[in-house]
Amino acid sequence: MAFNVLLVDDSPSMRKVIRRVLMLSGFDVGTCLEAGDGLEALQVLEDEWIDVVITDINMPNMNGEELVVKLSEDPMRSSIPVLVVSTDRSDERLTRMMSLGARGYVTKPFLPETLGAAMGKIVGEPNYASSSF
Repeated sequence: MAFNVLLVDDSPSMRKVIRRVLMLSGFDVGTCLEAGDGLEALQVLEDEWIDVVITDINMPNMNGEELVVKLSEDPMRSSIPVLVVSTDRSDERLTRMMSLGARGYVTKPFLPETLGAAMGKIVGEPNYASSSF
């Protein structure tokens, strides 16, 4: 089953890297859409069917933490799995993001296998979730 993925990061080059690594990971991507911050992501979610959100934390306008909160508060979108991809390696941030509703957390830089395993784990696809992250 192909998954529609929304990449949310203020860096166009990082979105490109994540897209490429996601494809290399073997994760079955249908449509891959992009947003530069949480506000843009919410607009995309209004217009498109999204199965998984991959978001950075530190972004202008609406950061990843605020986006996760908005999604968890919305009955129509609270079930969309969110994977956080960030340079922040602190246990406090990881714990906070997970408590707000994120289902996975990957630190940059990452390997394709790490990203694929994290995606598989949050969507319940054992073919991808066999690796640990």
